[in-house]
Amino acid sequence: MIYSRSSEYAIRAFVHLAQVTDSRFVMVKNIAEQEGIPSHFLAKILQQLARKGLLRSSKGPTGGFSLRQAPDDITLFSIVEALDGMGDYEKCISGLAECNDEAPCGMHDSWKDLRLRILDYLEGTSIADLARALEDKRKLLEKPRKTRKVAARKN
Repeated sequence: MIYSRSSEYAIRAFVHLAQVTDSRFVMVKNIAEQEGIPSHFLAKILQQLARKGLLRSSKGPTGGFSLRQAPDDITLFSIVEALDGMGDYEKCISGLAECNDEAPCGMHDSWKDLRLRILDYLEGTSIADLARALEDKRKLLEKPRKTRKVAARKN
């Protein structure tokens, strides 16, 4: 995993919110139920992200959370950075305090390249990208079912 469980849950919740087309607020319990995430844990994560300005929140019977920006404008990097920080990506992979470009450890160069690729992915991937990919996958998975039903009716 390239980020924490908190970030994973947040990303899944953001994708869920991106699929809500009318920009309404969605209750945590509904997101948690549909995404298979512990509700109390997700509530804390989303509250933290609302305090950091990535989500809007509203209290009351029609309250919940909604995206503050368009899904195309929210990168995975912004979510991971808000929850995990970037400290783990800056540390030596071997755990050496004195590892740097001038005095590298044996894994420094390979980790540096991998870290850059991970950060490029996080910065270059939006919530909208993930929502579209998920929708494409759902359509692909539904296709065989429809084909099977038609074939069964013909026989």
